[in-house]
Amino acid sequence: MSSDPSRKPRVAVVFGGRSSEHAVSCATAAGVLRAIDRDVYDVVPVGITREGAWVLAADDPDRLALTADQTPEVTDTGTEVILPTKVGQTVLTAHRPGEALEAIGQVDVVFPLLHGPYGEDGTLQGMLELTDTRYVGSGVLASAAGMDKHYMKVVFAGAGLPVGPYTVITDADWRRDKAAAMDAVGALTFPLFVKPCRAGSSMGVSKVDSPEGLESAIEAAREHDLKVIVEAGVVGREIECAVLEGRGLDAPRTSLPGEIVVEGGHGHDFYDFEAKYLDEASVVLSCPAELPQGVADEVRRLAAASFEALGCEGLARVDCFVTEGGQVVINEINTMPGFTPSSMYPRMWQESGMGYAELVDELIQLALERPVGLR
Repeated sequence: MSSDPSRKPRVAVVFGGRSSEHAVSCATAAGVLRAIDRDVYDVVPVGITREGAWVLAADDPDRLALTADQTPEVTDTGTEVILPTKVGQTVLTAHRPGEALEAIGQVDVVFPLLHGPYGEDGTLQGMLELTDTRYVGSGVLASAAGMDKHYMKVVFAGAGLPVGPYTVITDADWRRDKAAAMDAVGALTFPLFVKPCRAGSSMGVSKVDSPEGLESAIEAAREHDLKVIVEAGVVGREIECAVLEGRGLDAPRTSLPGEIVVEGGHGHDFYDFEAKYLDEASVVLSCPAELPQGVADEVRRLAAASFEALGCEGLARVDCFVTEGGQVVINEINTMPGFTPSSMYPRMWQESGMGYAELVDELIQLALERPVGLR
């Protein structure tokens, strides 16, 4: 932090990236860039192209919106952004071919809005840790384990939290003996959900109702990640809860639970990518979810316990199933959930009394208060 009390904290908003969720990250950035109070913070938009180039991006949220008619993308602007490269160095630098390096200014906190590999999975967090640069969200371990649905469930089960039946198919398993890998799924009850282990936004996810569709679903998931998780479908309602780190030594804060209902007749058998981002008419996002008080309390308790079991910081969204008998089963945690104004995470906080702009500010303040050098 600067010793100059008159200088506004500078926030580098980082988005785009190399993963298949590039466009979703851009859409998230559009919402955050609109919401950040420019009277309080200086903002530097930093885009990462699909090829991995870090560039100074235009501060234009409209160009980053994801719609049925527009798929946003970070393009190379010709101005490379160089983050601090050593401890104690806090200045962002711009580099244009053939020109001298230009200081953009001291960066106080990075707001990484990357979804998926090469950003949400601990890689970016590790780079920022090397230089003691403060950032919004979870650290290396929580980000990495939260990105990998296999190890996420291992951590939850180890902490005594309820998870559903699943099996994992590694690349070696699949290449060594496809038939044996599919036989290993035999203990699970259909329908099954076949997912890339380390991807999000429902990319590469398939619902499989019979053994005949299993191989093609695994191949589709492998297009996004060579490690695949196969989960038994849990009969129940899909309930979500937003978690926000507490200030100081306070416990994590939880929102009112929300519910996702994918309506029939729209071509979506589950909450897939199109339903999430492109076909809002097919989805009802209800918050607060109509749950008995005891069940709602249990969802919130398990959401906070999941956050702490993984060692999360900043924010996370915990997705659960609630069975007809009222049992709560944890499906997964997202350490950088969808964060457009219409996404479930900010909507749940809106219904819980914290608006979108206030939520963005709270996340930045939590990051600014984070100690550096010791984790």
